[in-house]
Amino acid sequence: MAKKVSPIPEGWHTLSPSLIVRDAAKAIEFYQKAFGAKLLDKHVMPDGKTIMHASLKIGDSIFMLADEFPEWGAVSPQSQGGGSASVSLHLYVEDVDSSFQRALSAGATVKMPVADQFWGDRYGKLIDPFGYGWSIGTRVREVSPAETQKAAAAFAAPPSDKKRSA
Repeated sequence: MAKKVSPIPEGWHTLSPSLIVRDAAKAIEFYQKAFGAKLLDKHVMPDGKTIMHASLKIGDSIFMLADEFPEWGAVSPQSQGGGSASVSLHLYVEDVDSSFQRALSAGATVKMPVADQFWGDRYGKLIDPFGYGWSIGTRVREVSPAETQKAAAAFAAPPSDKKRSA
């Protein structure tokens, strides 16, 4: 009798991002330097250099990436106007400050500096060299849903509605 195959491969989660990048080989190097990614597998086209699929793991999460294939409609954020992608990825880490600095040293740019946030995380945002946004956070305090809602309302209030401190 044939062994039953698991519908979700071992080590994978139900949802796994797949990124299209310009120069997947450089992207793999960047993600290894910036976030400590480990390359799990890589499949190259017959030309010997175009990456049709790679799987990488950061912490306990796996994501995929591939080079652009415009003929198949697979293009990177860089080919769609150069701004950041309409998707961002979030990492929870032990030390957001050192992880953020590591990503900057690897070539990311700051979108939002690391700071303590009202929802309980120390948190910042980066744009990687391939146009994808990354947020990085470390939970520093527990905040109840009611406290978060109250703080979110205060955060979103127009400046004229915010109380000034003396």
